[in-house]
Amino acid sequence: MRAIRGATTVERDCAEDIRAAVAELLGKIAEENALSEEDIVCILFSGTADLVSYYPARAARDAGYTFCALYSSLEPQIEGALPRCIRVLVLAEGSGRSHHVYLRGAAGLRMDLKKIAVALDGPSGSGKSTVAKRLAAELDILYLDTGAMYRACALAALGEGCPFEEDAVQELMSRIDLRIVYRGGAQHTFLGDRDVSEEIRRPEVSMAASKISAFPCVREKMVAMQRKIASEQSCVLDGRDIGTAVLPDAEYKFFVTADAATRAARRGKELAEKGYAVDLKKLREEIEERDRNDSTRAHSPLRRAEDAVLVDTSDMTVDEVVAAIRKKIGEKLG
Repeated sequence: MRAIRGATTVERDCAEDIRAAVAELLGKIAEENALSEEDIVCILFSGTADLVSYYPARAARDAGYTFCALYSSLEPQIEGALPRCIRVLVLAEGSGRSHHVYLRGAAGLRMDLKKIAVALDGPSGSGKSTVAKRLAAELDILYLDTGAMYRACALAALGEGCPFEEDAVQELMSRIDLRIVYRGGAQHTFLGDRDVSEEIRRPEVSMAASKISAFPCVREKMVAMQRKIASEQSCVLDGRDIGTAVLPDAEYKFFVTADAATRAARRGKELAEKGYAVDLKKLREEIEERDRNDSTRAHSPLRRAEDAVLVDTSDMTVDEVVAAIRKKIGEKLG
């Protein structure tokens, strides 16, 4: 028995559009999987809560699918879900690979079928990394923590007592052994054979990362690594110049920000949970200093790309931010 999935969207909640969309989707599934009437055992539909004018199963019967069992169900209303979407599961006799079919705006429901890049830029503490991780998990694509790469460069410099001067940093970059490894769905950052994923989160490393990332030789090396990874698979990248310098042609760009007080409180909570002593006043000053450093550096400064959607997270939960971004991605795909 084969299970073949598919989905499509309609412009309007009306019988005419639903009939046309269902006929197109089922026809494409049959074509892609070389299905005959005898092969199809049953077809199960579900539709989003904003589709109430016509049952997809009835539309399938109208399209001539009277030789198999047909079922329709209504999906619960979920904030941020792709609007006017019809999903289908076709159960068919036989074996072999199933070719799943996602048409129109529903193509975004299967990011593994279409390589995309989502760029999330923003200042320190805006929540972009948390959002990027959640977004990547929900889209079932890779999350690339670009900030971890710059932090690893900073950790290497601090460990060697390397002065933050052009010649010294360039020499370090010529021999640094920095690797990104994915294990169990999580990103691990290595310097040589040492996993430094936790070490790079120390406050002093964060400040040093802002300084070392201003050097062109550092950014050129890291950007080359990031572009290579993004060229090989769909991913979400977060940083400060993803949409402007690293992946200027990314289909989906967002600038995630929040006021300095909110960002300091978030960062303080994160550090406290890891056992670090927290001085919120000092932390806010460091964040504001890092903003200045990142925004005024000569090479790839922090700024919002002209085509990036602004998302102010000051008064939003992570769930709300992720839902808002997913909605925007769905709208563009549609």
